[in-house]
Amino acid sequence: MTTARPRILIGLVLFGALVSFGAAAAQEIQWEPYKGWDVPYVPTPHEVVKEMLRLASIKPGDLLYDLGCGDGRIVIAAAKTYGIRAIGIDIDPVRISESEANAAEAGVKDKVKFINKDLFESDFKDASVITMYLLTSVNLKLRPKLLAELRPGTRLVSHRFEMGEWRPDKTASVPLDGGEQRWVYYWVVPANATGRWEWNLDTGNGRRLYTFNADQLFQVLGGTASVENREFAVSDGRLDGVKVSFRLDEERGGRRTGWLYEGEVQGNSIRGTVRPADDAKAKPLAWSASRDPLTIKPLDTASTDR
Repeated sequence: MTTARPRILIGLVLFGALVSFGAAAAQEIQWEPYKGWDVPYVPTPHEVVKEMLRLASIKPGDLLYDLGCGDGRIVIAAAKTYGIRAIGIDIDPVRISESEANAAEAGVKDKVKFINKDLFESDFKDASVITMYLLTSVNLKLRPKLLAELRPGTRLVSHRFEMGEWRPDKTASVPLDGGEQRWVYYWVVPANATGRWEWNLDTGNGRRLYTFNADQLFQVLGGTASVENREFAVSDGRLDGVKVSFRLDEERGGRRTGWLYEGEVQGNSIRGTVRPADDAKAKPLAWSASRDPLTIKPLDTASTDR
């Protein structure tokens, strides 16, 4: 092991008494380092495993990866309860052997796989669901990899630890015996909608060219749109996987009109509809936009140095 690249582990047995966890899930826990790895083995309570899988909205055909799988309990529960394929990754070969034995005992060996590898060197881009019980510091180091490699719409679920500025889409609490509360966080990987978009549209005063310079903070979309040399702010922008929506308020002849745009991001195009933002009964207009690929920015530029 090198000090410049500490390894990830959810799988090392803690010697002595376990650290008593506080109730605040977002706080970082200062673990004693062990063998140069970032995270020790602390099993996820079975009540939390159940809630993590529920929050992930598991459906037939999903492929789940558990990053730092420990004794394999999340992987095994996903396969046994939901019948899906699941893969666990852990750097500790002892935990991998334990996971494989537990899977055999549970009768799900044909649905699961365990990989002995460093998370940062692993390929899990075919996942539709990712589960984690790491630390906030490790989540932040993984965040650029998750956003760059996972498909839009992939669901992420983390026990206790968040993703910094990337705010969760959902949060749930799990009561444990003794009155302790554990927190579970859920995100959907958003499509990258950054860059300069253009479209032509007739909203009642002739066909006009729109240009939208889109900024994005994870699932939140913002920026400015211009039409006929006038610039307007985009508001209420949001991405849910490939689904995108935003509001554009235009001013014409002293009258301000809001338009609600909805669509799906597919590479460098968006196809969808637009309608008056304050008239849900109005007939929507078809709308499509194209993007200059040279204007795309990465969703996360955080350092991945370890």
